[in-house]
Amino acid sequence: MMLVIAGGWALDPAQGLDGPADVVAEDGIITRVGKDAARDIEPGPGVQVVNAEGMRVLPGLVDMHVHLREPGQEYKETIATGTRAAAVGGFTAVCCMANTIPVNDNAAVTKFILDRAAAEGAVRVYPAAAATRGQKGAELADFGDLAAAGARAVSDDGHPVSDAGMMRRVLEYAADFGLAVLSHPEDLPLANGGSMNEGALSTRMGLPGIPAAAEAAMVARDILLAQLTGLPLHLCHVSCFQSVEMIRLAKERGVPVTAETAPHYFSLTEDAVAGYNTNAKMNPPLRAEKDREAVCQGLADGTIDAIASDHAPHSILEKDLEFDQAAFGIVGLETSLSLSLALVRRGVLTLKQLVLAMSTNPARILGLDPPALAPGAPADVTVVDPDAQWVVDPEAFFSKGRNTPFAGMTLQGRAACTVVGGRVVHGG
Repeated sequence: MMLVIAGGWALDPAQGLDGPADVVAEDGIITRVGKDAARDIEPGPGVQVVNAEGMRVLPGLVDMHVHLREPGQEYKETIATGTRAAAVGGFTAVCCMANTIPVNDNAAVTKFILDRAAAEGAVRVYPAAAATRGQKGAELADFGDLAAAGARAVSDDGHPVSDAGMMRRVLEYAADFGLAVLSHPEDLPLANGGSMNEGALSTRMGLPGIPAAAEAAMVARDILLAQLTGLPLHLCHVSCFQSVEMIRLAKERGVPVTAETAPHYFSLTEDAVAGYNTNAKMNPPLRAEKDREAVCQGLADGTIDAIASDHAPHSILEKDLEFDQAAFGIVGLETSLSLSLALVRRGVLTLKQLVLAMSTNPARILGLDPPALAPGAPADVTVVDPDAQWVVDPEAFFSKGRNTPFAGMTLQGRAACTVVGGRVVHGG
């Protein structure tokens, strides 16, 4: 089977590609890339043509932080529905977190996820296994078995590894098996059961607050551990200016630390929770304008390496409650690209920088070969219509989750076509 993506503007910073180009793939592998690559190809049986005129043709997007909920909470999301949402959002691969039921802390659960993804998944799935048994922070999971089963990273995301000695062992043990370490930076005593950003607004709303220091204190500790061991560590969902400043200084000193943020942290502030909107409740919480600006600057100067959705679907059973009782988390797979493209239109990022943050860097952090528009590479491609305008309607999501603070907003830019291994999984 031959796939031809014709007439688009191809951009791949890693290949030095930025201009009009066709992309041709055969049997799932890219064979030709260039302005006239498809000139001599005749339409017919066995040839699928995607018209990319007016579109941007990018290496497949990689979301390194999603919650697919299966096994155990299939009423919130399944691997089938979550990966379908990913495809619609322009992602060709996702890394799913370990807080399933049971927790993905053993080879059997890792294999289950990969088997289900192979049978029902629309995009590539890379499991992040738990760093500690049951995500309880007391005993290391068996990294050797997990790596052999197909885990690409370890993380207790949703729970911090509070014990510094344990976190040091996680870094050292993970390095032996080539596993990335994804840290959930949160000091629980400082967070103290809060439900939104600590500040004047939380006081006026009568809600317990979570200070930015609850994140920043753990970021500082993890940076020190990465410096002590000389081993790479990745910081998840960075949300505040103190964290951005410390990561910037750590990188200047050569500490092997990387970081991600999520679109809600550069698109919204704590004001989104006004009216006790539980669909704007997440952990870490939405913060102040100075934090939003710092996150944007961190992306612009490379302090923050990646943009990840932190896609966290919940049902109304967890969200239609009093604010302090509602679950943390929002869905993001189907809005992430559009929200991130807004940074390009505002001049915060170039499109090249966005590709690095949403494709190249996430893959490298996870130890994967980054998607590439190059002969010999797997045909994982995202075709983006930068001008498409659409209104966010949660009822039209392919995800089972409806918990988004962006409902009713008009966004610009979205995936027109998503290709995984030469197969069109969305659009076309």
